[in-house]
Parts: sequence; structure tokens; C-alpha cells
Amino acid sequence: MPQLPMINCQIPTGLIVSCQAPADSPLHDPIVIAAMARAAVNRGAAAVRIDTPAHVAAVRKQISAPIIGIWKQQLPGCEIYITPRFADARAIALAGADIIAIDATLRNRPPGEDLKTLIDRIHSELGKLVMADVDTIEAAHAAAQAGADTVGTTLFGYTPHTESFSPPGFDLLAQMVEKLKVPIICEGGIAGPEMAKKALNLGAAAVVVGADITGIDIKVTAYKSAIGK
Repeated sequence: MPQLPMINCQIPTGLIVSCQAPADSPLHDPIVIAAMARAAVNRGAAAVRIDTPAHVAAVRKQISAPIIGIWKQQLPGCEIYITPRFADARAIALAGADIIAIDATLRNRPPGEDLKTLIDRIHSELGKLVMADVDTIEAAHAAAQAGADTVGTTLFGYTPHTESFSPPGFDLLAQMVEKLKVPIICEGGIAGPEMAKKALNLGAAAVVVGADITGIDIKVTAYKSAIGK
């Protein structure tokens, strides 16, 4: 295994920009994603969140700011999909991510990939920090106890336990800030600067904004739906 640097990154604070695009979009190209990331950092973003090893590698060539890396994987018989296995985390780390984000909900995980072991291996074998994406306060507690360096509200509204709610999960954020000792990141459903400011005022260390900044496909679809023909 190639030599990886030991943990030399801190959890970013302030604005984090998620630079992603649907797989069928022209924007889903490493060059385009890297340009988005560089533009975000040039304008003051503290970090970026990037999906897939190819995109992480392209972004790494363009910026020195922290990269939160993920790899969305749909696995048979597995309910979680954000960096579900150590092999996925390893690929993201080798591509240049500083922080590995993982699905830390209490749903079914791949065989042999329990949460604590995954976090321990990312720390010890990859030398990377871990962001735990959760949906409930119970999952947040479990992730912190398992050793996650930061916990995010990322999956609130996207799991069976929370599908009746719409992000952002400000109530969940407030609970996490109050009850956990690790930095909390607000992610999901941030649709404007005032929402981002509210998240930080509630105690979030950082706020991740995706579609409202980089989601051209989603934004155009919403506009077309609103104005019709």
C-alpha cells in the first residue's frame, strides 16, 4: 500500500462547498468538478466535499484547501451508500482526500464493516480524519462513541427514520451541538446565506452547501417546474 501521510488536517470551519453533479450531467466530469472546487476556494470556501476517487484526484491537483472525500456506492443488501467499506475509504484517501466522510446511520452495513472498526482503520491505516454522516441523534451519539472526528446532519430527511422531515435539520443540529463534544457540521437543505448563518449561530462548526451553489441541474429543473412553459 502506498505511503499515506498521517493526520495533519483539522476540521474546517465556516463554509464548505459540495461540488458534485448527477452522473448523467455534463458537469459530472473531473475537469468541471475541479473548476467548481477551485472557484469555491478562490472565493473563500474553507473546504470542499467531493464524490469519487477520480473527482477527488482532479480537485487535489487544483487546490490545497481540505477535501472531504466520499464515494457513493450502491451495494446489494446494504442500505448505506456513502463510503460504506474500508476499500472505498482507502481509494478516496489515495486520491488525495484529507477527511473521509462515511454513512454512519444505524442502517444495515456491509458484512465485516462495522462502524467502529471502519473508523479505527481510517485513522490508523490511512491517517485520515472521519466525518460521520447521520440522520438522528441516536446515530450521532453512536458515531461519536465510535471515534468520529466530526458528525454531520447530512442524512436527515433521507432515511426511513426521517423521510417525513425536510432538511435542514436545525432541531437535530441543536441537539448534536448540545450533547456531543466533537465539532458538528450542518449539511443538507441549505438554500441560502441566511440558512447557513442560522446553522453557524446554532453552534455548527461548519456548514456544507451543495445544490444552492453548484447544483445547476437541480436549480434549472426547479425554475422550469415553477414557471412552466
